[in-house]
Amino acid sequence: MEGQIWFLPRSLQLSSFQAYKLRVTHLYQLKQHSILVSVGEDEEGINPLVKVWNLEKRDGGNPLCTRIFPAIPGNKPTVVSCLTVHENLNFMAIGFADGSVVLTKGDITRDRHSKTQILHEGSYPVTGLAFRQSGKTTHLFVVTTENIQSYMLSVKDYPHLELDTHGCGLRCSSLSDPSQDLQFIVAGNECVYLYQPDERGPCFAFEGQKLIVHWYRGYLIIVSKDRKTSPKSEFAGNEAQNSDKQVLNIYDLCNKFIAYSSIFDDIVDVLAEWGSLYVLTRDGKIHVLQEKDTQTKLEMLFRKNLFEMAINLAKSHHLDSDGLSEIFRQYGDHLYNKGNHDGAIQQYIRTIGKLEPSYVIRKFLDAQRIHNLTAYLQTLHLQSLANADHTTLLLNCYTKLKDSSKLEEFIKTSESEVRFDVETAIKVLRQAGYYSHAVYLAEKHAHHEWYLKIQLEDIKNYQEALRYIGKLPFDQAESNMKRYGKILMHHVPNETTELLKILCTDYRPLGDNEGPGTLEGKKANSEEFIPVFANNSRELKAFLEHMTEVQADSPQGVYDTLLELRLQNWAHEQDEQVKEKLHNEALTLLKSGRFKTVFDKALVLCQMHNFKDGVLYLYEQGKLFQQIMHYHMQNEQYKKVIEVCELYGDQEACLWEQALGYFARKEEDCKEYIAAVLKHIENKNLMPPLLVVQTLAHNSTATLSVIKDYLVNKLQKQSRQIEQDEQRIQKYREETTRIRQEIEELKASPKIFQKTKCSICTSALELPSVHFLCGHSFHQHCFESYSESDSECPTCMPENRKVMDMIRAQEQKRDLHDQFQHQLKCSNDGFSVVADYFGRGVFNKLTLITDLPSGKAAATIEAGLQRELLIHTKRST
Repeated sequence: MEGQIWFLPRSLQLSSFQAYKLRVTHLYQLKQHSILVSVGEDEEGINPLVKVWNLEKRDGGNPLCTRIFPAIPGNKPTVVSCLTVHENLNFMAIGFADGSVVLTKGDITRDRHSKTQILHEGSYPVTGLAFRQSGKTTHLFVVTTENIQSYMLSVKDYPHLELDTHGCGLRCSSLSDPSQDLQFIVAGNECVYLYQPDERGPCFAFEGQKLIVHWYRGYLIIVSKDRKTSPKSEFAGNEAQNSDKQVLNIYDLCNKFIAYSSIFDDIVDVLAEWGSLYVLTRDGKIHVLQEKDTQTKLEMLFRKNLFEMAINLAKSHHLDSDGLSEIFRQYGDHLYNKGNHDGAIQQYIRTIGKLEPSYVIRKFLDAQRIHNLTAYLQTLHLQSLANADHTTLLLNCYTKLKDSSKLEEFIKTSESEVRFDVETAIKVLRQAGYYSHAVYLAEKHAHHEWYLKIQLEDIKNYQEALRYIGKLPFDQAESNMKRYGKILMHHVPNETTELLKILCTDYRPLGDNEGPGTLEGKKANSEEFIPVFANNSRELKAFLEHMTEVQADSPQGVYDTLLELRLQNWAHEQDEQVKEKLHNEALTLLKSGRFKTVFDKALVLCQMHNFKDGVLYLYEQGKLFQQIMHYHMQNEQYKKVIEVCELYGDQEACLWEQALGYFARKEEDCKEYIAAVLKHIENKNLMPPLLVVQTLAHNSTATLSVIKDYLVNKLQKQSRQIEQDEQRIQKYREETTRIRQEIEELKASPKIFQKTKCSICTSALELPSVHFLCGHSFHQHCFESYSESDSECPTCMPENRKVMDMIRAQEQKRDLHDQFQHQLKCSNDGFSVVADYFGRGVFNKLTLITDLPSGKAAATIEAGLQRELLIHTKRST
């Protein structure tokens, strides 16, 4: 009132400066700038001045006054009633008691950059002004004692709109923050109204005559007169007060509760600074109100069980999700303890993602609360936070409640929205007997094993299971046929066999839209499916025959099994015609050449089933001629024995010897067969006569007449051989004597060459000529032309070379001891082998050893060699 402006810093040390000569009436401090705008008087009378102060700059120790201009609407002096400044420093509005509003546009800190004009004229005093900035749009709210208007300052000509036909007193209006959408607050005696620039918003019925209205951090601060009983003030005196009390109420409009209420005596103003509220009273005191922290507020609300209010408060204070979850939990516990289970589960649902689900589930396991548990578990799955146990529990709830519609809705969600473990759901549904639902899930989510297990073991729909397998990709179709093939074969053998034929030849899944030639079909190993046909031999035979027809390179096991089947059928068949047909089929299969690598196995199968023709065929293919003959011997088929010897005797000569021994052991009259065998032995010279006699000596029915012809022929042949050998010996002796005489003559007598013709060209000899001791003579030019060597006769050379080659060959073979031993063992006539080697001079080295200590040792070696030769000779004979 003396023209001073006072500053009160946080340290509460007062300072001031003289701003006006007489008094200061209005102050406006900008929030974002160090600019202070004041209205006051320097002279008596109605002459208000506006001064703009820059608090950061100094002028003689005082803040710098950057602008002074009179606050007069036109030429009519009137009292300033209110003042407001836009935070961007481009607008300033001054309201007057005569109803006028002066708007200053431009830089308010300088005269030359701003323009002042009368924005509003009326007959009622202006009691409140407020700028509202929304984006690029600027509005000015003007409130008088009787009406409320808004002006749009961002448009030319400033269009305005009347919002209401009642107003308020001085200091009874304010602008809210963005939490209330920057609404203009007007406090009447009965209600508090909120306004948008173009319409009226909500209103609140706060009774009492309003004296002061402020907005602070989401709170509406109202100072009012109230003659009713008010709460006792901690700031009021103890003495009884006769004057009207002033009530300070702080409202939380967002959460709809009174945050503070108290009685004061004669409040000057309520100021907001440094995070607190300061209440200035007329008695010169300042009372500070400090807001409690969020946790303390919440605890107070918890104690009063005001959980809804606590939740709203926490949200408005942007409490984190963990804090909110704890409030929901406490609220849920409170409702649960009161018996409001439906309300409690709704609060527990809001804790999903923060509170451990088992905390809630344990509370609702009672059968009477199963619908609450179901609601909780449903939400848990919707938020994809459920595990396999939760899925199991939810499905059990559905089945207990018999709620098929909910169950179907749960499992028939789209694949992208599945929020549960499918395999667990299938297990639970199957266990509860909801087979159709379980099958639906298994098919939809491609759990092939579960689908087939339920279809085959529970529903027993074998046809459908087989159809399903036929639609699967190759690998899965193959594995499932191996697993369930026996069951399917037992119940639907024909269809199963057909699917296996396709699977092992050219498999393509049913419903595959690919063209027949676009993708090569896959095929399984047919041998691996043979166990599927246990106890279904008819289908197995059809399957194997199909495989051998369409796939010649089928595994060996296919042919082995088919052979065994055909042999079994042949062995058990009673009808002769059918048996003959089966016989031919089995033999044809044997002759297909598919059993070369498993000869022994095929032979065992034929022997097991007494398949005679097959056994003999395999013996023949395996060159087991002795086995063929033994087979006939066991069956006493004498003619067959002779036929085998005739067929294969050339390949295996011992067959005749075995045949002779076989017939020799027979006590029956086998003279005819013995004679046939002896005749062949004689022709081939297969056995010594003495051995033949010894063999037949064991047969009591074989008389001398049986072998008489054989022995006579053998002795005659040997006699003829002896005569031939003696003649050859005589010839060799004579030739040797002649050659020796020639050698002596050559050595002792001169050689007379009497040839008159050349031995090559047969022309008369002419000098120069060449003569050889052999008696051949040649022209020199003929000799040089035809002779390969100067020292050899061209005519005698071929014969001489043969002799020399024989000598060299004998020399090379003289040391071949292993070859000698082999020939000695294998030859039928050991003496001829020894004689041959003696003739080659193999044993000459034994007689030429001269370095032995005595002749006795040499004689010992020679005697040992002779003994060994005799032993080998006896063995071979």
